[in-house]
Amino acid sequence: MFIFLSKFLPLFIYPVGLVCVLILLALLFWKRTRFAKFALIVAFLTLFIGGNRYLANTLARSLEWQYPPLPDDVELDAIVVLGGSTEPALEPRQATEINAAGDRVIYAAMRSREFPNAKILLSGGDIQFLDQGSTTPASDMADLLKMMDVTESAMILQDRSQNTYEDALFSCEILKAEGFQNVGLVTSAMHIPRSVALFEKQGCKVIAAPTDYSITTAAWQKTWRPSPGEFVINLVPSYSNLSQVTKCMKEYLGMFVYRLRGWL
Repeated sequence: MFIFLSKFLPLFIYPVGLVCVLILLALLFWKRTRFAKFALIVAFLTLFIGGNRYLANTLARSLEWQYPPLPDDVELDAIVVLGGSTEPALEPRQATEINAAGDRVIYAAMRSREFPNAKILLSGGDIQFLDQGSTTPASDMADLLKMMDVTESAMILQDRSQNTYEDALFSCEILKAEGFQNVGLVTSAMHIPRSVALFEKQGCKVIAAPTDYSITTAAWQKTWRPSPGEFVINLVPSYSNLSQVTKCMKEYLGMFVYRLRGWL
């Protein structure tokens, strides 16, 4: 039940869900003119503020730049890859596919070539109320890595976890049992701060290996040095900006809830 509620309730806090709630309240209490106007004004401000590029890029940078890229001088004996980057081979898909976070799998394959003796621990289990077919994110990542010439013997599948807390809990059990010392943690840069904190809470020291960046140095500089036309475009709400703000809110909300539960 917690897994379901943790994914369902935040939908009404994120910008699009909150706007829908506010518009619904305005319609339900239309005869209470002051309240209805207030709800509509707040809905508009939520879209306008939450959908502009300045807020979206600022929030993304605040998460993604907390940890630097994996240093060149490290040696890894294990690479943990968190799930969330694949889509199962359900009709009409003919094979496992990657989604917007697919850089995680590609990055893991790249790092496996640099550290051929390192084991790759693939973390991600089936969430029961989501239609993910008969496979798990861990096995789906394994299928893709095999296509990229990563040997099956190099992979360890952890397919019990249903959220990031369980990723850390179950993966750390394996890391400790196997005695791995130098562990790289691969996930999206936006997801790295919460993930590293969770693994360290479980007593696993990991080296952040972020990928899937949305904010580059050039993009950040361009955001704050726009042309007049770009300045106007940056202010206008867009789907991509709303999506980015929602992802950032998910991370900050996740850290808040996890601290309340004592997981961080």
